[in-house]
Amino acid sequence: MVTNQDQLSWYDVSEEVKNLLILASNNWENTILAEQYISEALNKAKNNLDVLIGAYRFFFYKKKPETALDIAKKILKIIRETEKLPLQWEKLKPILVGRQSDSSIRLYLNAYAAEGFILAKLGRLEEAKLITQRVKEIDKNRESCATTVFEVLTKSPDEDDD
Repeated sequence: MVTNQDQLSWYDVSEEVKNLLILASNNWENTILAEQYISEALNKAKNNLDVLIGAYRFFFYKKKPETALDIAKKILKIIRETEKLPLQWEKLKPILVGRQSDSSIRLYLNAYAAEGFILAKLGRLEEAKLITQRVKEIDKNRESCATTVFEVLTKSPDEDDD
């Protein structure tokens, strides 16, 4: 896969970080080398959400769910701090419902849904059900994977796959 920097023009990071991301993409088949480029990009970009999202996806597709989970949690923490969101779900939910059209809140919901999905993949089903149920209650348009994951996790073994 050949990528050029014009495709990353919307990334608000240095040219060096963009180059590292391009190198990671171009070396996708060489996981060890690609991981080195991603790790270096993460270190240089600090808490840039675009880079974190790209890294989360990279590790998810490279079947490294623990690393992807850590990055998804980091995204949640950054947004929670930036947006001054409460930790308690009872206080957080109305804020998420009221502001779900805000890009930062949509990103928060997507990262939270991703956390639930990864937890399900890791076999941590009760945690996954709780998170995906929460996101499902807010995400009425099914913009994230939460509803689907929740339905799979809660489907009765007796139900048909019609």
